[in-house]
Amino acid sequence: MSQPTRTARVERVTKETSITVAVDLDGRGRSQIATGIGFFDHMLEQLSRHSLIDIECDAKGDIDVTLHHTVEDTGITIGEAVSKALGDRRGIRRYGSAVIPMDEACARVSLDASNRPYLIWRVTFERPRLDGMDTEHFKEWFQAFAQAAGLTLHVEVMYGENSHHMIEACYKGLARALRQAIEPDPRMAGEVPSTKGVLGGSLEV
Repeated sequence: MSQPTRTARVERVTKETSITVAVDLDGRGRSQIATGIGFFDHMLEQLSRHSLIDIECDAKGDIDVTLHHTVEDTGITIGEAVSKALGDRRGIRRYGSAVIPMDEACARVSLDASNRPYLIWRVTFERPRLDGMDTEHFKEWFQAFAQAAGLTLHVEVMYGENSHHMIEACYKGLARALRQAIEPDPRMAGEVPSTKGVLGGSLEV
């Protein structure tokens, strides 16, 4: 019996942004990303490549006013697409973690695809801006993504000096941890990975 296709398409339109996202959780890490924010596009491409999730993202926002709306709403939309593609999350490994070195920086990312969103963010940048983006925008993206995707997500940069290396290690760490967590587990045989038989809504899972 063939495995159900784990794909989704989500559109989000507000007064500030218009975003369309398509994902294939069992892809090859191919991406078509266009947000109008060059460095942000690069980070989303890293997410796709290292998670092996195919991601198409077309985002139009009021970036002449602020990058905040586009960054946050893109996190929401990609997260919603991932959650929709996961369905009831039967048969997945559920947990994932990665430690990613990038030159002098090292990031650790752990997650639980529990459908119970929470973010721990232990990342401190010395610079207020990075390649045209306020560094505070990155926390907003991870928060929006974790909330919409239903992830308990812990992100920590253990050490580092170069802000580019630090945040890229975070995105690559998320990608690798997500790849583990959403991978089908042949020993689960389509079961929900929880003693309750359902994910989300309670601490007893």
